[in-house]
Order: sequence, then structure tokens, then C-alpha cells
Amino acid sequence: MPPRVQALVAPLKLLAPALVPSWNFFDVIAPAPRVEYALLASPGDTGGIWRVFRPRPERVSLARMARRLLWNPRWNQSLFVMSCAERLAEDRTPEHSETELFRRIAADLAAEPADATRPWLCFRLVFVHREGEALTEEVMVQPAPRRLAEIDIR
Repeated sequence: MPPRVQALVAPLKLLAPALVPSWNFFDVIAPAPRVEYALLASPGDTGGIWRVFRPRPERVSLARMARRLLWNPRWNQSLFVMSCAERLAEDRTPEHSETELFRRIAADLAAEPADATRPWLCFRLVFVHREGEALTEEVMVQPAPRRLAEIDIR
């Protein structure tokens, strides 16, 4: 190939991967963990009600979808939470991931009225998978509870 043609083709080779996406960016396709949290009366309490953290809405209006295309910081935070949950489940950066998950959950709870009878926050990672016709939930990670008032939410 003549040098002049090579000079034209070289930038295109660099630009092609950015223009044409590759679908080989997942190492493994596996179920994503669901983050659930509970407020507890004490660290040893087992009577807390588990709630899904930031559940997805069942329906989103067309106008809201269009607005989310341009501005959606809450979804970006939810993606970060999911990354932390996956890293914690894989035991990569467990201290950082656990701290960030506690921090994000506590920040969301700070907007709600506090329950003085349940000052302890606990979360768990639940994997849901299908076994035949039934859905099975498996708790993979459940760190020790932390006092809600002591979590730094910045």
C-alpha cells in the first residue's frame, strides 16, 4: 500500500472501534446482585423488614424518558451502587465497596424521617436465579450492621 493511502487509513483504524461498538466487553454474563436494606433495633436483631434499595419504577412516561436521556444523575449513582455490589460479591475492594454501599443507602434514608427505635442499618446482596419454574433467592453477602447516625454521608 502506498504511504499516502496508509496515512489516510491509519486514523480510520483508530477511529473504527469508537464508531462501531464491540459486544465483547463482558467477561461473564451472570445475574446482578440486588441490594436490600433493613433498619434494625440492635446489631443482633433479625426482625428487620428488608426493602429493595432504589427499585426501578414499573412505568416511566415518555417525557420523563426523554428528560433522562439528557440528565439522570440518580441513575448514574445507581450504576455506581451496582458496581460496588458486584465488586463486593466478587471480593474485590470489599472495604471500599461496603463503605460506599452503606454511605449511599444512609444518604437516601437521610431524606426520610428517622425511626429512633431502629438506629442500625444493615444491607445484603441477594442473587435471584431460576431453578426450573421457580425463582430462588440466595443471600451472598450481609455485612455487620452499622449505626445509621455514625455513617458519613457527606
